[in-house]
Amino acid sequence: MHICLLVGSFAVYTMAVIEPEPLQQVDRTFVYSRGRKLSYFAGCDYFRLASHPEVLGALSAGLKRYGWNVAASRMTTGNHFLYQALEMQLAGFFEAEAALLVPSGYVTNLAVAQTLTGQFSHVLIDERAHPSLWDAAKAFDTPVLSFRHRSPTALAAVVERCGPAASLVVLTDGMFSHDGSVAPLKEYTAALPSDATLLVDDAHAAGVIGLNGQGSLEYSNLSHRRVIQTITLSKAMGSYGGAILCSAVLRRKIIAKSHLFVGSTPLPLPIVSATLQALTILRREKTLRSKLTQHTAYVRGGLKDRGLFIPETPGPIVAAKPKNSAATVKIQRALLKAAIYPSFISYPNAPATGYFRFVISSEHTNSQLKNLVDALADSADLLRRLDFEHEQTRETEQRNRI
Repeated sequence: MHICLLVGSFAVYTMAVIEPEPLQQVDRTFVYSRGRKLSYFAGCDYFRLASHPEVLGALSAGLKRYGWNVAASRMTTGNHFLYQALEMQLAGFFEAEAALLVPSGYVTNLAVAQTLTGQFSHVLIDERAHPSLWDAAKAFDTPVLSFRHRSPTALAAVVERCGPAASLVVLTDGMFSHDGSVAPLKEYTAALPSDATLLVDDAHAAGVIGLNGQGSLEYSNLSHRRVIQTITLSKAMGSYGGAILCSAVLRRKIIAKSHLFVGSTPLPLPIVSATLQALTILRREKTLRSKLTQHTAYVRGGLKDRGLFIPETPGPIVAAKPKNSAATVKIQRALLKAAIYPSFISYPNAPATGYFRFVISSEHTNSQLKNLVDALADSADLLRRLDFEHEQTRETEQRNRI
């Protein structure tokens, strides 16, 4: 039987799939919902660049100058100098040899897998990897083995079972979206043969962590040697699309072999124009990352001082798990009373019954942050310790772990 509990018109706990309500984001850190203006701690627009006046101005100027759509593949008549300009800027920002744009962040890993099919004997993947990585794993068309979440020891055991002649590619998120934890990439490389490849989906880390915002590779002090870094433009940059950061050789191979790339219409030019401006802002305004770090530390520290266990992770994400469905309803009511949108989600490879996920931004005010801390602290007795290292999900229960 499907279970669905409601507070007002909000679905808060369900075993069925319910389409979320439409939301209208306003004033950068608020949202209109059911006629109320609520503080918004959700989504992934970490610096609120999606509503930055300069980014919106670049979008409008790009529309007027270039039109909306090239209406052709880049491999026919749809290639434009703006694509190459953004790719050069991205490669420079992330210190990669080359970059290649693709239509969305989700398909970056698929384009890589299409290109490298047949080059590996085994795909090894973190059991909690993003669905795009699981789809890519299948596209490699070779045996897929999962290993325990963020465990170099488990990865080493799988590597050993594959044998000395194995040719391996490891798939993992750089920063995991459910709690802001980072994959131990340095330890992974130590556990792998020298000819193994890492495919790192850095959608949430790119622009956010690392001294210069270069993501989980910089955070882990790794170069792009042996590593393919895929990113989305829709989170730190507040735009849309995806990019593959890789060697020049691999870029040429993707252009030649990936049907996804060859057969797709590229990003609308106004979006490329807006992304170029967003990247300029990330380079120029280095205080954005320091503000984000400070805001995240304030929330985590405030909750810890009030007796809540909040994992210390590099990402600006706070996850909270209700004890049961009745607790979910009570927490949601407390958040609504505090004029905070109750971001209760169910997402692949997260707790099967759902959890509250709060995303901190550089643009939230001190009063908003304090309000969030107070609302969650007042609900402390309704929360249980959330440990994603061992939390069971529908997906992990269904997969055979090696």
